[in-house]
Amino acid sequence: MGKTYERIDGRLRTFIEEQPMFFTATAPLTGDGTINLSPKGLRGSWAVLDELTVAYLDFAGSNAETIAHLRENGRITLMWCAFQGPPNIVRVHGRGEPVFRDDPRWPRLVRHFPDIDTSRHGLRAIIVVSADLIRDTCGYAVPLLSYDSDRDLHAKRFTREDDASLSAYFAKKEHVARSIDGLPGLPLPLPPTPPA
Repeated sequence: MGKTYERIDGRLRTFIEEQPMFFTATAPLTGDGTINLSPKGLRGSWAVLDELTVAYLDFAGSNAETIAHLRENGRITLMWCAFQGPPNIVRVHGRGEPVFRDDPRWPRLVRHFPDIDTSRHGLRAIIVVSADLIRDTCGYAVPLLSYDSDRDLHAKRFTREDDASLSAYFAKKEHVARSIDGLPGLPLPLPPTPPA
């Protein structure tokens, strides 16, 4: 049933780009650390950069577990499920890194997301993932669900923040600068947003 791919192209790339959401999974190195599994939505906030690299926008939230785990060990799995159409699950297992606003790669990377007004969501990092293993499986047990639209609540909440107030918001959150397991998370204060 499952198949391994050497690259993300053709039908596989189209499938990834058309999904309305995906999931990320990361974990610390310690055996008793907290495994993190996160849903990611907002169409247009992920992109296939090349045949072995994907990236997604990391927006404001109440923790930074994924960033902390990637800073510690880089391991990450991304998963897309077909909730409509033919059943399919695609996983990209690889190495990820958070690219922060002061990284010289930032301007080039953010251009891969032309349909997202990044100023409205408290964008704090771009997660870049290099694939080590690309697989799909049947997805027969994944339910059929309808996609109505993206929620607008995130943009409404964070569009009123500037760099200073966003850094202040993160500073108040217990698990943003440090993960649940005490790993370094989001560097604070945030670097300023580069000019568009």
